[in-house]
Amino acid sequence: HGFIRTDGNYLNLFIHCIAMYRQSIHLSCLHSYRQTPASYQKSPISFFHVYKKLPDVKVQYNLQFSCIFFPLSLLKKIKLESVFNEFTLMGIAVSGAFYLGEYWEGIAVILFYLIGEWFQHKAVHKARSDIKALLDVRPETATVVYNNTYKITAPEKVQPGETIEVKVGEKVPLDGFLLEDSASFNTAALTGESVPRTLYKQEEVLAGMIASDKVVRIKVNKPYDQSTLARILTLVQDAAERKAPAELFIRRFARIYTPIVTGLAILVVILPYLYSLIKPEFIFVFDDWFYRALVFLVISCPCALVVSIPLGYFGGIGAASHKGILFKGGNYLDAITQINTVVFDKTGTLTQGVFSVQAISAAEGVSQKELLQLIASIESFSNHPIAKAIVKYAEEQSISLNSSLKITEFAGYGIKAVTNGKEVYVGNTRLLSKYGISFPYEISDMTETIVLCAMENKYLGYLSLADTPKPDAVQAIRELKDLNINNIQILSGDKQTIVSNLAEKIGVTQAFGDLLPEGKVAHLEQLKANSENRVAFVGDGINDTPVLALSDVGIAMGGLGCDAAIETADVVIQTDQPSKVAEAIKIGKQTHRIVWQNISMAFGVKLLVLLLGAGGMATMW
Repeated sequence: HGFIRTDGNYLNLFIHCIAMYRQSIHLSCLHSYRQTPASYQKSPISFFHVYKKLPDVKVQYNLQFSCIFFPLSLLKKIKLESVFNEFTLMGIAVSGAFYLGEYWEGIAVILFYLIGEWFQHKAVHKARSDIKALLDVRPETATVVYNNTYKITAPEKVQPGETIEVKVGEKVPLDGFLLEDSASFNTAALTGESVPRTLYKQEEVLAGMIASDKVVRIKVNKPYDQSTLARILTLVQDAAERKAPAELFIRRFARIYTPIVTGLAILVVILPYLYSLIKPEFIFVFDDWFYRALVFLVISCPCALVVSIPLGYFGGIGAASHKGILFKGGNYLDAITQINTVVFDKTGTLTQGVFSVQAISAAEGVSQKELLQLIASIESFSNHPIAKAIVKYAEEQSISLNSSLKITEFAGYGIKAVTNGKEVYVGNTRLLSKYGISFPYEISDMTETIVLCAMENKYLGYLSLADTPKPDAVQAIRELKDLNINNIQILSGDKQTIVSNLAEKIGVTQAFGDLLPEGKVAHLEQLKANSENRVAFVGDGINDTPVLALSDVGIAMGGLGCDAAIETADVVIQTDQPSKVAEAIKIGKQTHRIVWQNISMAFGVKLLVLLLGAGGMATMW
């Protein structure tokens, strides 16, 4: 209600809301006015002429700041970007509004534009902050070993050549070489491998790996700022620089729109004057037509477009962020609406990256329960993730375990145990081959992860384990097909049979396995060779970063995914749910639709009011 009244109190309140945050400038502005020559103050078209008409001193005091500071800001924008843009038209409109004495209209133009810029800044800042919080998961401390004494310090203070200790479950803070004979690390977030990697002495351990089976010591070989994790935040792209096509369109259109509208406003004054010369009976009143021209300018200011478009993308980014989907810029909200091909990585993207027992195959004369009990009892002494999966499965089957065993572990092979005076071997095919124990030859050709068991040189059977699909993997594929995206593929470094089995379970018809990172790149390049394909790639490991960068829209799983994949991607799914891919596309399409509705409505309403203003049927209010 206060904004539509022109009495001193409401006008003062309105202007004061704008000017109060720059209190320090007010006195200097007032001082400048007092020092201004009287000849300028008496000019009928000067700012000070308008200034003296204001109802009280406080309004003059605040408005003086508003009329000096903001035009200077507009001139800076015009100078830096282009003469013909929305800032030029805003400057002309504000000046005209103040000349006509319509003070609040001029202030409103500036205020609403600044509100739009503020919302856009908040959207970009929130998206960037969310991404930073997601990526900045580096360990805050490192345990440095000095002559068998321990010192906990910040990773950036650790120098190359020093030794650090990492406990089970902890993330490695710095790159270095392993000092233990062997150790198992969870590398799924870095490499996409579903099987934990066993590293041996002097092999390189990367920052971001997680110690899986025991406490390890690592000799640091790179400083903190060159480690895998420390490089991530410096590579995060600035969402503020990534304008959507609609936003860029408005900026380009303003270069044409502004001079046209300015020229039309001039014609609103000139044409009636020329007509009065031809038709003397037509009385030309300069003030009336000049008022109409300025009304025309104020109405034509593209604030509705300049404000509504950034706010449209702000709403889209905010809605997506609320659902655990982070867009790094408004341009990706538009780009994702064009996607017609979606390519998924397998491990950690469509699968959980957690092993479970899939099948038990017992030799003749051995029951499945006996085989499972024997293998699980021996594996219970190991911290390897596969061993833990077997023990967990046995517990779920209510099978009791034998703890009175003598265990000898062979890194990279398996375990030898002694029970009731008999030697039992549990491990991979290499373990049984090492001790000359024969087993069915077809086992060597099996694609699943296999754990074999033998007793006293006699083969007893095996367990097969596999990664399991995520609960919403089937839903993810179904929802993409509901969006008429039927070209859905899986690319993986795992064996072809494993990838094909997963694809069949979740409803994907095209699956490609045995691919190294360069193989994935070649496959994506082949897809993009067809100009009709708009490809989105969904992945989570360092091995996925080349294809994430190559795709039209790269989508990374942000909860368990590696930092490099999150950095390279254009969209980050915080919840690690593949079904969010379809939801991201829906949000992008809804945002795109709303933005163009805003553009169409703004142009339509503006054209109508422009015609009314030129005809004298609309006022500044």
